[in-house]
Amino acid sequence: MAAQDALVFLVNWMERFPEYKGRAFYIAGESYAGHYVPQLATTILTHSNNKNSSGATINLKGILVGNPWLDDVNKNRGQYEYMWNHGVMSDEVWADISGHCSFDDSADGDRCYAAITKFRSGGIDEYNIYAPICITDRNGTYYSSSQLPGYDPCSDVPTLAYLNLPAVQRALHARVTKWIDCTIFEDFKDSPDTMLPTLKWLIDRRLPIWLFSGDFDSVIPLTSTRYTVRDLNLSITEPRRPWTAGHEVGGYVQQYAGGFTFASVRGAGHTVPSFQPERALILLQSFLKGILPPYKKKA
Repeated sequence: MAAQDALVFLVNWMERFPEYKGRAFYIAGESYAGHYVPQLATTILTHSNNKNSSGATINLKGILVGNPWLDDVNKNRGQYEYMWNHGVMSDEVWADISGHCSFDDSADGDRCYAAITKFRSGGIDEYNIYAPICITDRNGTYYSSSQLPGYDPCSDVPTLAYLNLPAVQRALHARVTKWIDCTIFEDFKDSPDTMLPTLKWLIDRRLPIWLFSGDFDSVIPLTSTRYTVRDLNLSITEPRRPWTAGHEVGGYVQQYAGGFTFASVRGAGHTVPSFQPERALILLQSFLKGILPPYKKKA
């Protein structure tokens, strides 16, 4: 439904601004956009106006998704395994979880649930396990537990207040309502468990697809996306190698048949540009140019 609604918006927007028809068009997003972006790309490519590329209203050239939610089982397995690999979970708890969980929410029973409930992270930010957290005092004041240059873990507090101002909502032409930043995904009624068939369909049509993962994220970690990329069963065309930002390794990248690309961003959490803006920009520029991010070897 979201893809169909977005397509209606895009087609009408192109009619309102026809000078943009035929221009190269890219879609990017992060997190649950692992569903939204491939589904929208598929809807665009199957739309009647795009059957002949010469007359395409929306000239889709590629998609880019960060820390993407692609497959429920791989997401769940990778999430717990990442916690264990990074010292957040004990060997005993991981053995219990991996021994009793298939990581399929619809199939796992009481023994899996009991194993998972033994896990305690200690109150870290799961979106970046090495980032500071927001501390709220009883008097309502809030502050960061420590300093990370360029990042404010409390930014959602003033943002929430700002977006709930009636004047702001009216200026955005939104219904005046009590706005919250996230709802429960279980309410979704048409959300598939996996994007693997959709990704394969897009790869078969040779649409450039780039996925990237901040390697400090435990919510939809690098581990989860690795499992999903493995399940695509693609042949490797460019072996995994580092890429650089300035004089440092910015991450690692590997390319597969059909131009499918998977990159990591070193030192970034779930929302990569929040933690590593320069590295995010390099990755975005590389995607738009259709070339792998640079690797500058030490002299």
